[in-house]
Amino acid sequence: MRRFIAVYTSIILITVIPNCVLAQDKKTPALETVKNLISDTHGFIEYGYGFRVGSDDRQKHCTTYHETRLQLELSKQFDTFEFQIKKDITYDAWEGTFDLDLREAYVYLFPLDWVDLKIGRQILTWGTGDFLFLNDLFPKDWQSFFIGREDEYLKAPSTALKVSAFPELFGQEFVVDFVWMPVFEHDRFIVGERISYFNTLLNDKAGFKRQVHFERPDRTFDNSVFAARISKNFSGTETALYFYKGFFTRPLGFDFNAWRNIFPQLAVYGTSVRGAVLNGIGNMEIAYYDSMDDSTGDDPFIENSVLKGLVGYTRELKKDLTMGLQYYVEYMMDYGNYRSSYPLSEIRADQARQVVTLRLTQLMMLQTLRLSFFTFYSPTDEDAYIRPSLNYKINDNLDVTCGGNIFVGREEHTFFGQLEDNTNLFARIRYSF
Repeated sequence: MRRFIAVYTSIILITVIPNCVLAQDKKTPALETVKNLISDTHGFIEYGYGFRVGSDDRQKHCTTYHETRLQLELSKQFDTFEFQIKKDITYDAWEGTFDLDLREAYVYLFPLDWVDLKIGRQILTWGTGDFLFLNDLFPKDWQSFFIGREDEYLKAPSTALKVSAFPELFGQEFVVDFVWMPVFEHDRFIVGERISYFNTLLNDKAGFKRQVHFERPDRTFDNSVFAARISKNFSGTETALYFYKGFFTRPLGFDFNAWRNIFPQLAVYGTSVRGAVLNGIGNMEIAYYDSMDDSTGDDPFIENSVLKGLVGYTRELKKDLTMGLQYYVEYMMDYGNYRSSYPLSEIRADQARQVVTLRLTQLMMLQTLRLSFFTFYSPTDEDAYIRPSLNYKINDNLDVTCGGNIFVGREEHTFFGQLEDNTNLFARIRYSF
């Protein structure tokens, strides 16, 4: 928290104070400058509530989501730089606590005509998947996703330096993005606090009484996270190469000495392509996950290396009705070593896991009503996750949303099957200003 406050204070110092001085030089009261900054502040206030449809004796409440959220956003552009601050203040009635989440606090600099710098707290994302992330290893908030918060909260913030360069090579302009996160920031993953999960060590589902205990990597330069992307548009076809060096963003390893889940080291190499095809937009993406702490795959308590692939297609079926399809597969490397070393044969993972997704979006009533249906289905795991939602825009400032998170599965240890008892309905009302 002290780091966040320091970032926030620094931005205020380098923006408000110089501009107050300039304002006084121009015989404009400094108070007027402050008023202008206040007038540039936007945001919303939102109330949300969600509840579990069935019973789950592993949780304290049937309520999964009960909070009031205020978001304030301030952005300003100057000749040589920009800055943005976005902060959420939340009262969580589920826990009876207030929470401060600094989602953005960055300075955007333009030191050269072909180089941009973005420094501070920011939301980072890239790749081509729709709710499927292959080369995007930036933090995600899966608990928000599964309880009914706005989709934007699936992307969690990072404190990072992002450098974007636009060099010209062989007469062609490329975009090179480089990201350095000095401190590794993991996903906000399910720990059992309000969503039950399958605990492989217990060989059973667990909840708030048996939450995931994990150990973060030490805060050293060697444990910094690096990510890079080189992209190029060829006549409307977007292509990219990706690289990542850091850690798995979920604790997919276990240290028996510390009796804690750990984040194994990870390197990722990938590529993607996206462009027009068959009156729609098609995309393909591939990523190789190199599990650096288990290079031979014979440690059953560290995630194996995996090859991931994705093919997607989106098109408008008719006016205001859009469809998106995706096929995703992950293929475990060194599977023979994994099979021979994994002690629990009844919950052993398959070598290949497949997932198919379908998104349907219908706009109605002059596009003030949006009906959305998104589903994940795994034919290999025989489980599914269904996300229906309805959003109605009452006026320019006020809108309401309701929907559900529905989980089904034959086995309690599969990715979505473990969440079956967490099926929930939710509703939100938001006033934007």
